[in-house]
Amino acid sequence: MDFHCHAIIFDVDGVLINSDPVADRHWRLWAERHGVDYQAIARIHHGRPTVETIRQVAPQVNAAREALLKETAEADDTEGLVVYAGAKELLAQLPRDRWGVATSGTRRTVSIRFPYLGLPEPLVMVTADDVQRGKPAPDPYLLAAERLGVAPADCLVIEDAPAGVEAAKAAGARVIALATTNRVEDLGLADAIAPVLTSVKISATSEGLLVQVPEAG
Repeated sequence: MDFHCHAIIFDVDGVLINSDPVADRHWRLWAERHGVDYQAIARIHHGRPTVETIRQVAPQVNAAREALLKETAEADDTEGLVVYAGAKELLAQLPRDRWGVATSGTRRTVSIRFPYLGLPEPLVMVTADDVQRGKPAPDPYLLAAERLGVAPADCLVIEDAPAGVEAAKAAGARVIALATTNRVEDLGLADAIAPVLTSVKISATSEGLLVQVPEAG
């Protein structure tokens, strides 16, 4: 399946960076400290801002304060972080002004992890610090498209989480979902689904960017 677009917006965790070991470690610590069932967190936290997850699983706590404490500790923890295969090479070959990231993580987290893992710094970076409403609201992708100077309909989003796919579609963008952290059946809103990032081929053309995803067999 071929997609033509003028810019690509990447989610970060689950798309470019495998941060599951870090996220799981800190969510388990947080859940134990607050007497919350970790599985309740695991079912919903992918692709959502930390504060929204906490509001859902522990409405009795100060969500903003708890999210800040957890995110600060997690941002500084790089043990177990891994770049997904092909991510570094893919970003290096794209024109710098034709891609950006929109993540539910904080700016501190991205600013630490990208250089630590040798990924090029995004010229356009939208984080949880930049929007009032995080995914699944469309705000992160609307802002990323605006900063790229491209209409959302001319952007292609690469996501891994149902909340992120929902956000991108609500913004008016087309979406390729990677089945790296969620089941294929939970990503049905996406325009195409690929198993891993290396399945997605991107090339620059005279008219923009050509993104190719193999048809599901």
